[in-house]
Amino acid sequence: MGCQNNVTEFILLGLTKNPELRQIFSAVFLIMYVATMLGNLLIVVTMTASQSLRSPMYFFLTSLSLMDAIFSSVVAPKMIVDSLSESTTISLQGCMTQLFAEHFFGGVSIILTVLAYDHYVAICKPLHYTTIMSPRACCLLLGGAWVGGFLHAMTQLLFMYQIPFGPNVIDHFMCDLFPLLTLACMDTHILGLLVILNSGVMCVTIFLILIVSYVVILCSLKSCSSEGWRKALSTCGSHLTVIVLFFVPCIFLYVRPVPTYPIDKAMAVSSITPILNPFIYTLRNAEVKNAVKKLWMQ
Repeated sequence: MGCQNNVTEFILLGLTKNPELRQIFSAVFLIMYVATMLGNLLIVVTMTASQSLRSPMYFFLTSLSLMDAIFSSVVAPKMIVDSLSESTTISLQGCMTQLFAEHFFGGVSIILTVLAYDHYVAICKPLHYTTIMSPRACCLLLGGAWVGGFLHAMTQLLFMYQIPFGPNVIDHFMCDLFPLLTLACMDTHILGLLVILNSGVMCVTIFLILIVSYVVILCSLKSCSSEGWRKALSTCGSHLTVIVLFFVPCIFLYVRPVPTYPIDKAMAVSSITPILNPFIYTLRNAEVKNAVKKLWMQ
């Protein structure tokens, strides 16, 4: 069926139509958003100001915290406002901008693989760490993550702009690929496969690389003392928790056919884990906690 693309705005139905639940969700997500911003910006300020946190790991963690703060701001503020408003529209340009931003900063999650590589080199090749993780290498790795995120998001945006839309009601709280494809006035089978090849394969690949990396790290520590092994297991276990919470919902959302399901909204919410990253990756670290204390005692 063909149709002209006369859609200039979309209506977002949000998480639920129940007014009371919408208010509750708005309050909960506002608290989560504020905590996310404060936690991540605290890490950025602390690591930027502290002279003792100048190793490659903290360089990557600063970038991760900055990315998490921006990524949270792509969807959360509008979702919070929409939950309290009767007008939940978003323009076509705004929808495409949100789509690009969420996949750009979500795609930069490749930084997690860079962090895993940094941990691997630090633990398995400590004598060569400063040579392998030189400032130039760190900048190249970080630049590669940002370029990868940009290419991933731009690919999605280019083919979404070519789609003619008929209906304009999105049964979601944000603009995303499959909810938009269900509104298309064309056969979306090929486009659905492209989404799987782009977003789905990327999520699965990064997830498997991270899992294998941490398994290799743990296996290399078998000869350590029981106390060292427990400490490494605790650290790697907390990192793997964040990885699973982020990538499993992403894999569910993007490695499948086009039709959407009610559980998609819950999965999309559960994939937003930036609130956990400051606590898992940094605030459990003694050096970071001491740096935070020194910064705020000045």
